[in-house]
Amino acid sequence: MADLGPLLWEAATIMATGMVVVFLFLSILIYLVQLLAKIAPKETPDAPAPRQPSPVAVNHNGVQPEVVAAISAAVHRYRGQKA
Repeated sequence: MADLGPLLWEAATIMATGMVVVFLFLSILIYLVQLLAKIAPKETPDAPAPRQPSPVAVNHNGVQPEVVAAISAAVHRYRGQKA
């Protein structure tokens, strides 16, 4: 049977090397992100423009107001029966 000592030592060395590389990469990444946060200007949200209320009678799709009233009444009656 082969001696496991050198294999375990090599495995531990590879593991430690990998952990150090990952630690260094993440440390550099954190440093660069913090540096970018200091360099980049902060975005300020634009103030929302005041919205003009749209007139109720405006109908863009050609449906007549009587049809809209009939559908609204039917929906209201349906919801009243289900409640």
